[in-house]
Amino acid sequence: MGVLLVVLLVVIILVLASCIKIVPQAYAYVVERLGAYQGTWSVGLHLKMPIIDKVAKKINLKEQVVDFAPQPVITKDNVTMRIDTVVFFQITDPKLFAYGVENPIMAIENLTATTLRNVIGEMELDQTLTSREIINTKMRASLDEATDPWGIKVNRVELKNIIPPAEIQNAMEKQMKAERERREAVTRAEGEKKAAILEAEGKKASAILGAEAEKQSAILRAEAQKEKMIREAEGEAEAILKVQQANADGIRMIREAGADEAVLRIKSLEAFAKAADGKATKIIVPSEIQGVAGLAASLKEIVTEK
Repeated sequence: MGVLLVVLLVVIILVLASCIKIVPQAYAYVVERLGAYQGTWSVGLHLKMPIIDKVAKKINLKEQVVDFAPQPVITKDNVTMRIDTVVFFQITDPKLFAYGVENPIMAIENLTATTLRNVIGEMELDQTLTSREIINTKMRASLDEATDPWGIKVNRVELKNIIPPAEIQNAMEKQMKAERERREAVTRAEGEKKAAILEAEGKKASAILGAEAEKQSAILRAEAQKEKMIREAEGEAEAILKVQQANADGIRMIREAGADEAVLRIKSLEAFAKAADGKATKIIVPSEIQGVAGLAASLKEIVTEK
């Protein structure tokens, strides 16, 4: 009897322990009572009725990512390509997610494929390749609206890869190669043009600098020549002044020595001859000096005889 009570007590403890549930962060539990929806448990500690209550579904509330395989689609200009998509979604209503659709992931995949075909079917190939953002926006809006009854919110849809046919890829590669060659030729031509312009500007600047330097050099040479002529003229004037001063001093000394008028005239004649410096071919002698010429010759003879 005691053993039976112990066993019964252990069973009760185990049952009670099974009724204690802890919901972790970012999860929600959908609870059913006798097969009917009872409620949704959020994060924390919860107790359920033994036997009649059960946790029907554990829902992950974090944002989830689903990468779907490439889907064949046809563009408006009848080009078949393959596109694979990535869908980012999050469960916002655990009850709707648990009871809204049997297989939510498969439902989202099929809905994504049909929506993608509808969107791409309205575009041509070139527009499809250059309008990813437009396609993503249209698909997100359509999927979000369609999955709302399932308690799912589609946050973002991205086109992962767009794979056109092989012949289209070859044509695109040739076009890209031609475009790169064209850009290279344009860039090279622009570079040569800029180089020619810079070279011409350099020659122009060099010529201007050369002309300016020549002008400055000519100005300096002219100033040097001018300075030289001024100094020579000043030197000659100073020499003439010194000669005249020396003559004046000589005449003054002769006067002080008591020389007569004839001697003074002879000294004046000698000074006049020195002023000519032997360079003049014709000398104009004043009349008062001409009368003394004979006297000067006579004095010279007397001096010679002595």
